[in-house]
Amino acid sequence: MAEPSLARLSALFFGFLLLLATYSWVPVLHSGFLSGTGVRKTLGPDPKPRVDHSSAKPHHPLDPLTVREIERVRTILLGHDPRFGSGSATIHSMALDEPDKTRVVQWKKGNRLPSRRAEVLALSGGQSHVIVVDLDSGRVLSDVVNPTSGYPILTMDDLTVASQVALQSIEFNRSVEARGVKLSDLVALPTFTGWYGPEEEGRRILKVQCFTSQDTPNYFMRPIEGLYATVDMDKLEVIKIVDKGPVSIPKAAGTEYRYSVLNKPVHMDRINPISIEQPDGPSFQVENGHLVKWANWVFHVKADHRSGMIISQATVRDSETGEPRSVMYKGFPSELFVPYMDPEELWYYKTYLDAGEIGLGPAAMPLVPFNDCPRNAYYIDGVFALPNGKSIVQPNMICLFERYAGDVSWRHSEILIPNADIRESRPKVTLVARMATSVGNYDYTFDWEFQTDGLIRVTVAASGMLMVKGTPYQNVDDLGDKENDSGPLISENVIGVVHDHFITFHLDMDVDGPTNNSLVKVHLEKQRVPNGKSPRKSYLKVKKYVAKTEKDAQIKLSLYDPYEFHIVNPNRKSRLGNPAGYRIIPGGNAASLLDHDDPPQTRAAFSNNQIWVTRYNRSEQFAGGVLVYQSHGDDTLQVWSDRDRSIENKDIVLWYTLGFHHIPCQEDYPVMPTVAASFELKPANFFESNPVIGVAPFLEKDLPVCTPFASS
Repeated sequence: MAEPSLARLSALFFGFLLLLATYSWVPVLHSGFLSGTGVRKTLGPDPKPRVDHSSAKPHHPLDPLTVREIERVRTILLGHDPRFGSGSATIHSMALDEPDKTRVVQWKKGNRLPSRRAEVLALSGGQSHVIVVDLDSGRVLSDVVNPTSGYPILTMDDLTVASQVALQSIEFNRSVEARGVKLSDLVALPTFTGWYGPEEEGRRILKVQCFTSQDTPNYFMRPIEGLYATVDMDKLEVIKIVDKGPVSIPKAAGTEYRYSVLNKPVHMDRINPISIEQPDGPSFQVENGHLVKWANWVFHVKADHRSGMIISQATVRDSETGEPRSVMYKGFPSELFVPYMDPEELWYYKTYLDAGEIGLGPAAMPLVPFNDCPRNAYYIDGVFALPNGKSIVQPNMICLFERYAGDVSWRHSEILIPNADIRESRPKVTLVARMATSVGNYDYTFDWEFQTDGLIRVTVAASGMLMVKGTPYQNVDDLGDKENDSGPLISENVIGVVHDHFITFHLDMDVDGPTNNSLVKVHLEKQRVPNGKSPRKSYLKVKKYVAKTEKDAQIKLSLYDPYEFHIVNPNRKSRLGNPAGYRIIPGGNAASLLDHDDPPQTRAAFSNNQIWVTRYNRSEQFAGGVLVYQSHGDDTLQVWSDRDRSIENKDIVLWYTLGFHHIPCQEDYPVMPTVAASFELKPANFFESNPVIGVAPFLEKDLPVCTPFASS
């Protein structure tokens, strides 16, 4: 029986609103349209004066496209292909096509900017287009069709349409109603399909699964298990419905997470508010919205459709001469890989490549003042293009703030010299650039943290909701031999499916210049002491090996075969003759254990190793390829590295894959506490000595006077 039209409209509208809540870049949620520009609403007090993006101009060769430039690209594309005006051709991403690296490095403030160009990923007539537009001449410079397998990043329109198509299926709706779910409570969410063979060739598809939002906003914890629809996005029709029969829907009780609604005792003493006070104001400056200057660091930061946040041209001042020295030309999260470990028909395809399939920028909600970022934060907006080519502003997408948490930069107290009163300690104050993105159920926070000793720490923190599976079981004692099928029971009727997170970073290290860097593998090798030479039996000896080609730099980490990995400039020597360098220091990590011929792993072959070094090529930016959606894995970091180009004393790129396995537990329900992993880029013979030895300590007279709380 077909549902009443009112119920259908209610279901479509409610599901659509929840999709809008999940993805932040839909224009109906935005107020204040300026020349077609949407501005996203913020939560709470506005932490900085509004920027008039309608008149903004670029000031640096790497500044992102402005509102005016996006509008100009749209006009140029309309002249190039009228289908962009009719809606039959859509823009899936638009970003600055950055000038050649040499021109950017040579550019000085006050010079004329290099030619401004835009790279557009578009879909027209079922074909993928990579288009380069010259803004100065008003011409399309190139329009490459289907350069590799795969399709461009999905748009919000794609997700909305897929849900609508599924909900127009009478058979699909009957399956929902058979489970006792009201269509007014139904949330139909499209999920990305990966690529599994010829059946999916030549057409874009999305798989739509359902949840119920009855009595909770946390619909992710109430999956309608055993049902999905496959939608052909070209023909806008349902091509397959899988219905395995009803499975118990998890309860709504205990899924609420909003503070304004919760009435749950915490059973802990109150923690008083904490805030960093800076009586002289912040120590950093932001010039023209993107160039950051702090302590001995200068770098460029911008929002990006695909990568979320990009750090460029990071330089640190030499501790002896004050000379600005290049460390990194460009760093950003290149791709994410999140495979779920359930091979069943309704789950096998859930192996997401988030950056290339949906983009980290559009999914970035405005940061929450005082919670995502402290009181002393400075906020930066993102400006992106909608599918119709108009611009939209994501306010407060990035924040910058100084961090001091009582950590120590260096210290020493002298105890061995009699009567010596030597107690030297220095506070560690750092500068953090932060961006958070909500990719569906998961929230990722990306931090780039700069220290005055030259270290850069990169941290990825994950929170949000698990992707869970409905089950008829309510207790582990009922599971029997099914206990470990796809994950543990984390609540009644809820299985937390085991999965991985891998984030691969593109780190274009330019240590003292772009053209003369090498990878040095510093090996700790165990040596056996000859009999009678020493009471010791063994020791470790350092041996250094210079990687000659890219295959020499495909590296799997091992605790029992320890290496350090240094990016050095052999042409810049210290006074002792050591080459200037930076080393990558891995944090806690995990390796992908999937077989290399497993389709998800083939597409995400960048996670085959933890460290890679490749020859610089401006077209090799994204570890999963330019066109990722339904890609076959023919344009990945693995493919580029297997070309085995020379990397000694060349312009090279370091790639690092940060990862962790996630076996869910009850504490992850209904919202997961944050889990974080990090790595560091640390100077190695870059400075002549400790660069912060002369930094002044904090003294009480320098700090604001706060009256302590007196207990009665």
